[in-house]
Amino acid sequence: QNFNTMNFYNKIMLYFWLALAVVVLVGTTYMVLTVDNGFKRYGYSYIFGVVAVLMFFFKRWMMKRVEKHMEFLAQQKPEDKK
Repeated sequence: QNFNTMNFYNKIMLYFWLALAVVVLVGTTYMVLTVDNGFKRYGYSYIFGVVAVLMFFFKRWMMKRVEKHMEFLAQQKPEDKK
């Protein structure tokens, strides 16, 4: 059950990073296009959007890695009992 709880939490955080990236990138693009000297004032905000996208992919990669490791451990358990 602990793994299911962590899996649920990880999925929430995965989509949190994706949603944050979309909000930041869309909001920054809007501000850049609508404000005078927008890129000079808000261009640095793209960094936060890119970091959020990178966190999304990193989180997804780690979730797959942990899942494969848990499967490996489950396969090893019966062999240990012999």
